Amino acid sequence: MQNVYTVGQINSYIKNMFAQDFLLNELSVKGEVSNCKYHSSGHIYFTLKDKKGTISCVMFAGNRSGLAFRMMEGMQVVVKGTIDVYERDGKYQMYAKSITQDGAGELYERFERLKQELLERGMFAPEYKKPIPRFIKTLGVVTAPTGAAVRDIINIASRRNPYVQIILYPAIVQGESAAESIVRGIQALEKRQVDVVIVGRGGGSIEDLWAFNEEIVAQAVFDCNIPVISAVGHETDTTIIDYVSDMRAPTPSAAAELAVYDVTLLLGQMEGIRLSLNRQIQARIKLARMKQQTLETKLKMNSPMGKIREKRTYAVSLEERLSMSIKNRIMKDRHRMAIYIEKLKGLSPLDKLNQGYSYVSDEKGRTITDINKVSIGDQLQIYVKNGRINTVVKEKYQMDNMSVMEGE
Repeated sequence: MQNVYTVGQINSYIKNMFAQDFLLNELSVKGEVSNCKYHSSGHIYFTLKDKKGTISCVMFAGNRSGLAFRMMEGMQVVVKGTIDVYERDGKYQMYAKSITQDGAGELYERFERLKQELLERGMFAPEYKKPIPRFIKTLGVVTAPTGAAVRDIINIASRRNPYVQIILYPAIVQGESAAESIVRGIQALEKRQVDVVIVGRGGGSIEDLWAFNEEIVAQAVFDCNIPVISAVGHETDTTIIDYVSDMRAPTPSAAAELAVYDVTLLLGQMEGIRLSLNRQIQARIKLARMKQQTLETKLKMNSPMGKIREKRTYAVSLEERLSMSIKNRIMKDRHRMAIYIEKLKGLSPLDKLNQGYSYVSDEKGRTITDINKVSIGDQLQIYVKNGRINTVVKEKYQMDNMSVMEGE
């Protein structure tokens, strides 16, 4: 007999097929943005399309830090991420990790080729990264002698520790001879045996920053025996030396803060407190490394990324359903309140008076509802919508036969 499977089993099987496909775990897709929606939770939902098809995409809020622009309908982009299946809906979609605008041209292609080549050569490997000294005496800077970058580095480094000596190598940071000038600056500061070297400049286009994407500059940073901090451009700018250097700073100002410890934090501290703090830091680092190794082992065994993405998508779905349920409940309660208001209007004596009815009471204010409760000569008060009428009973009639009960 042929095997019969559940829908969940089929979706789970297809999801595992996607997870085992190396190509689908890390790829870049180019297309046009359509149906783009920025959700209140921070997630971005959109469709990527071209002339032959479409694919649904989502970028979770945690990955948006690398998105340097706001996506709009019709924009041409390159999405880098993972193709996976959301089991609950049986739907596959692309989970974006980074998004860039298409059209960077030949320079971007050269950048990617060199980046891949240096990655394969191991120049980005973390085991080659040298630690940045916590307390330095000399700071080397390779940048243009004029401009905001060098002023920011000098101002911040001097403010944080006026005892640190800053040695500037005035390099050319743009143009044909820029790469050779930067290499000479790194080598010259290495010979001076400075404690840390900052290599960088202010922001600009990919053409302006291209000297920091040259292979000879990357090789000089990698070969330098002194820790190097890259500080090229603004926070969203990325160059090859950012991957090769021992630490990347988003701006030249941030590089100065990373390289130079704030000496005011040390003033007034006792030697024993410093030693105790160092022991605690080392213990926490050791514990963190042990936890990291344990988590790495668990990650390799369980591969939870797919489950995490699925739970995130499911959480977003629950959030939308909860919001809709609350709105429906509010609308239902408002409708019920309107019905109660109308009922109250129907029971309101004032409303009855406005409709032409009147209200009768005796001298003591008691409501008259029975003809037997009044006698000839009694004084009554009749209330109508705009006032009160005082009257005296002269005659009264029974409703069943309209006979005169008194005063006939």
